[in-house]
Amino acid sequence: MGKDIIKEPFCVINCDDFYGRDCFMQIGKFLSNLPEGAKNQYAMVGFRVCNTLSENGSVARGVCSYNEKRHLTDVVERTEILRKDGVIQFKDEQGEWQPLEENTPVSMNVWGFTPDYFQYSEEYFKEFLSDPKNMENLKAEFFIPLMVNKLINDGTATCEVLDTTSKWFGVTYAADRQETVERIQRLVDEGVYPNKLF
Repeated sequence: MGKDIIKEPFCVINCDDFYGRDCFMQIGKFLSNLPEGAKNQYAMVGFRVCNTLSENGSVARGVCSYNEKRHLTDVVERTEILRKDGVIQFKDEQGEWQPLEENTPVSMNVWGFTPDYFQYSEEYFKEFLSDPKNMENLKAEFFIPLMVNKLINDGTATCEVLDTTSKWFGVTYAADRQETVERIQRLVDEGVYPNKLF
């Protein structure tokens, strides 16, 4: 929808997550430092998995791998991650619990793109729509990581994994609501955000 309006590097986020100030500083710095006319140079903010858990149940996260240049090489969706017996763990394809290092980067859908991304995603979206199994599944979604994985595996684009100290929070479970309210209030009390947010 934004392809005819957005002509400069841009960021995409979820509308129902709280990402924190450092996260926006990291993606803003990356986008601001891109040379004029840059193409195929993307980034994602890799949250430390320890900063993205819910105390009220498991969470789904895209666990990221990257190379020596901090370029993303893979995102594997893990649908059950939680802290169990003091250790962060995920359930693998065989239903076995596997440990996950505290600072492992995970995708929380904070992406930085150059405008060429629109062309690629529009073409790939047509492929997505032409696949009968996607049309039969009323819940099929065209996820951004699908597109990014395709572009990095094709060698078309790079995606730098940026580190952040921000702590994500959101309302994954109804029981998360009160803690979320209290955490935002603490940030206001500490002067991180103004008393009137909107």
